Amino acid sequence: MVVPGATDASGLDAYVALIRRLDAETIGTSELARSPRELALDLAPSRYSRHVALGAFEDGALVGLAELEWELDEDATTAYLPMLGVEPTHRRRGIGSRLLAAAEVAAAAAGRRTLVLSADHLISRDDGHGERLRAPQGEASIRAGSVAVRFAERHGYTLGQLDRVSVVSVVGRADEFAARLAELETSGRSPEASARYRIVTWTDRAPDDLVDSLARAHTQMSLDAPSGEIAYELEPWDAARVRDDEHRSLERGRTGLFAAAVTADGEVAGFTQLSLLPASTAVEQWDTIVLAAHRGHRLGLRLKLANLLLLIRTDPTRERVYTWNADENRHMLQINEALGFEGFVLESQWQKPLTPPES
Repeated sequence: MVVPGATDASGLDAYVALIRRLDAETIGTSELARSPRELALDLAPSRYSRHVALGAFEDGALVGLAELEWELDEDATTAYLPMLGVEPTHRRRGIGSRLLAAAEVAAAAAGRRTLVLSADHLISRDDGHGERLRAPQGEASIRAGSVAVRFAERHGYTLGQLDRVSVVSVVGRADEFAARLAELETSGRSPEASARYRIVTWTDRAPDDLVDSLARAHTQMSLDAPSGEIAYELEPWDAARVRDDEHRSLERGRTGLFAAAVTADGEVAGFTQLSLLPASTAVEQWDTIVLAAHRGHRLGLRLKLANLLLLIRTDPTRERVYTWNADENRHMLQINEALGFEGFVLESQWQKPLTPPES
């Protein structure tokens, strides 16, 4: 039976426990899995997006899950399925296919014409041999015969992009980060940039004088991020959405750390964001962008170094930072590699047009 996922305490506990088991299998760690509280808040109504959980049950036990989300903007046409998984003991029985079919029906009923499906591929399990599958852009490849590839292709999905998931240790690196930031600000092209842009950092809540231009940068992030051939949506942001996002993050028990490059006239020229998971030593690197008119001054690296220093000062118990980048985004990958990030998972993004529901 496939139904919307249970939202009572026991249902959320079972859902999160299954996510942890699936994460351990597919990406080699479960430390990025959300708590039941986080999941409940993700599923709560929002002015800006819809998030739906689907569950497959057998004799009352949760044996499979899917998560579906989409923007609520009136121009939005795409839905996303970032997670789809089935208990190992219940595979090869059509449960994953039924979950996917239910997600497609729900997305089409919400007026979405395209569904994007994600799957993870642990690099350490790939020996590089056999037939390979590449996205339209980028250099990475995945095994053409893998279970995830066969599943997506069998259901009519086309590979549109590969993302690289990377991780870096920050333990004992405060002095290194501080020295590198100081060197950037006094060498090469950076002295001129240091005079033109001040780096502002904050925790959880953006300064009132920056919130409007930060919202514009968030909107631009949804346009500028490399997307391969995936139909990612424009995300319209304004100050109210920034404040709503900050509030929801705090409700989830997360701490948000930001560094922004600010021009002499007070505009955000670029920013980067870290999200600290509750009761964890792990951190997620979220959006990083330098607006086009301000590129060429190594602001991306400066922003990341400043925010990593803020992280270490804010919570020295944090050990690792995880980040996600399009494989074709060589510029950002080079910045991350210079900081010591190492890729360990490729995340494939698949796309399919949906059939509108019958009227």
